[in-house]
Amino acid sequence: MQAKPPCTRRLGLALIPARRFPDGMSERAVNLYLVGFMGTGKTTIGRGVASRLGFQALDSDHEIERVEGRTIPEIFAASGEAAFRAMERRFIESGHPAEGAVVSCGGGLIVPEGMIELLRSRGIVICLHASAETILKRTSQSQHRPLLAGTDPDARIRQLYAEREPIYRRAGTVILTDLRPLHEIVMHVMRTYRREVADWKGASSSTSQLATGT
Repeated sequence: MQAKPPCTRRLGLALIPARRFPDGMSERAVNLYLVGFMGTGKTTIGRGVASRLGFQALDSDHEIERVEGRTIPEIFAASGEAAFRAMERRFIESGHPAEGAVVSCGGGLIVPEGMIELLRSRGIVICLHASAETILKRTSQSQHRPLLAGTDPDARIRQLYAEREPIYRRAGTVILTDLRPLHEIVMHVMRTYRREVADWKGASSSTSQLATGT
């Protein structure tokens, strides 16, 4: 009997083998988390990457709004930022698929202590980055970002950017999105994901073996 060909996946017009790991799980199973400041293109780029990988595309803000039946500004106004951050943590812990998803994370999701480690335990983390000037241009007309409410949103962006940039830079591989075509950024993210997913699987397997004493 002729042996079955390896599992394949579609990339553009070509069919190429999907990478397999010792436990039989393909690279398709490992979640990808896109983090970064507001206005770096996480949702748009996440959809592009998910489409090419055959993953489900999710946006943490949109999913929280769907579950809560309220917009993010309404949640902030009625419940406060701390309550919203708790909702983000619950979403990462148990509110989305454990495999096969590209998750575009809200800009402040990784700021609370322990969130970077939580994301890393669930998949690959990539940070999309842009200059403060680019972000100012991209968010200048936004009416749906509660942290920018006030008389001087530009100053608020620069303050948050300065506070969060060190956190973003240690979250994962940083990919710049300034002045680059969308398809180029998507392909850069995909290359990075494929490069890092094998290491993630190896680290996850080692952790499991240590926990079970095998």
